[in-house]
Order: sequence, then structure tokens, then C-alpha cells
Amino acid sequence: MKSIIIGICASFFFAFTFVLNASMELTGGSWIWSASLRYIFMVPFLLCIVIIRKNLRPLLKEMREKPGPWMIWSFVGFGLFYAPLCFAAAYSPGWLIAGTWQITIISGALLAPLFFETVQTKNGPLKVRGKIPYRGLIMSMIIVLGIVLMQMEHAKELSFEILLLGAVPILLASFAYPLGNRKMMDICEGRLDAYQRVLGMTLASLPFWFLLSLYGLFTVGLPSKGQSIQSLLVALFSGVIATVLFFMATDKVRGNMQKLAAVEATQSFEVVFALMGEMIILSIPLPSSFSWIGIFIVIVGMILHSYVSNRRVESFVTTTKGA
Repeated sequence: MKSIIIGICASFFFAFTFVLNASMELTGGSWIWSASLRYIFMVPFLLCIVIIRKNLRPLLKEMREKPGPWMIWSFVGFGLFYAPLCFAAAYSPGWLIAGTWQITIISGALLAPLFFETVQTKNGPLKVRGKIPYRGLIMSMIIVLGIVLMQMEHAKELSFEILLLGAVPILLASFAYPLGNRKMMDICEGRLDAYQRVLGMTLASLPFWFLLSLYGLFTVGLPSKGQSIQSLLVALFSGVIATVLFFMATDKVRGNMQKLAAVEATQSFEVVFALMGEMIILSIPLPSSFSWIGIFIVIVGMILHSYVSNRRVESFVTTTKGA
């Protein structure tokens, strides 16, 4: 139960991303600065954590040995993830982006054949190519149904072009985030912990954020003091606190697939927290009944998807143990 509570707390802090990005957009802040400042501000926080854990030197050694892959996949995993997400904030409310973002669980499943997974058998570790979890994808259709219902009200108010500008970037981000992070895990091969990987990817993606900042400087000018402060809060709440809490929750249930599924499912509460935050902070109107039903369906779909996916993992491990 404690791990569930910690997971819900993590989703609460993750929701700050969607609320504060919407706030910055409403006050005239450019998505360019919302995206780039978050990662620039994350560096000192993550650097302190890794230095305190005495893990900086191994990270720098890894990055020096393979600078190309670090740059490429950090750009994919962070640059092509967060920049489109901030861009979408100009066209959709934060709670709607948070709900649509849950489609990443489908995107991640479709990427499975691109990677190998290691399974422990009685004859030692066995590498097998990942397979698309079709049963999980069936459960994912529940999530898609919820997203469609959430978008219905929004679609009535906006042109098809504007709707695409809000949805397509999220779709791109949903593939880029798992692809970049999984590629980096393959490159590191377990030599670095999660904190080191996040710091390394943040550092390796800095050239992109600096270039984006330079573009913003010449097109929209410097960010306002308010946007800079809110970007700092996103970096602290979502980039540091939420990530640490989520890792803490998953560490507590490591090895128990059903409990791990329950912890992962808590992240669907981002939709609820983002909606509450926008209603309190930004005074947005209440969503329609269709949207409320959609939110509920997305949460149920996330829980069912995590349960089915992890039952599949347990079944596969049990089978290979007898091989």
C-alpha cells in the first residue's frame, strides 16, 4: 500500500508539467522557452544527486566512449519528446494533453520488436526479441476510446487543423520518449543507474536545447521572469521530485510483477491531477460529461493494460524456467 501512495504522489508532481506549461502558454510564454528551460534547469539538480551518490565519474567515462549514440538518442528521447509536448500546449488544455499522453503505453508496445529482452532460465540468461503484446494492445483500445471521448468536446470548438497541431505532436512524443530511453538502456547495458542515465541524457541533449533557445531569442525574445520561475518549478517538481518518487515506489515492489503493475498504473492519475490543477490555478471550466467518462475510461484502461502486460511477463518467465 505504501508503494501505491508513493506512486500517486509521483503522478501528482508529474502533473505539474501539464498545468504549468498551460499556464505559461496562457500568459504569453513561448513553448520554445517552456521546453528548453526545463532541461537547462534540471542539470544542477541532477548533477547534485549524482555527485552525492558518487556516480559522476563512471557516467562521464561512458559518455566519452560513445558520444555519438548519446547525442542521437538523447535528442530523440528528450528533444523529440518534450519540445512537441510543449508545442501541443499552445493548442490543448493541460489535462487533455495529460490524457492523450497516455497513448505512449501503446507506442511503447509497438516498439517491442526493435529490442531484445533478457530472461533468466535455469541454463542462464537468454536473449529473445521482443514481441508486440497483442493482448495488451486490446486493452489499449480502452485507453484509445477514453482519449477519443475526451477529444470530442475539444474537437467541436476547434478546426481540424488546430486539433491536429495539438494531437500529432503528442503522438510523435509518445514514440520518441520510449525509443530514446530504451536505446540508451541498451547502450549502457546496466552499467549506469537511472539517475546517471537521466543526467547523461540531459547533458547530451543540451546542444539541442541551446540551439532551440537561440532560435527563441531571435524569434520571440527572452523569456519573462514568470516563465523562467515556472520552468524552474517544472524542472524541480517533474524532472527531479516526481522521478525520484516513482523510482522509490518501483524499487519497493521490485520482483513482484502484480504490485509493479499497480504502481505503474498510478501514473494514470496525472490526468485527474492535471485537471484539478487547471481548475484551481487557471480557473478553466468543468469538462463535459463525455470528457469525464473519457478520463475514467483512460484510468481503467491503464490499470487493465498494466495488469495484462505483467501477467504476460510472469507467464513467460515461468515457461522459460522449465526450458
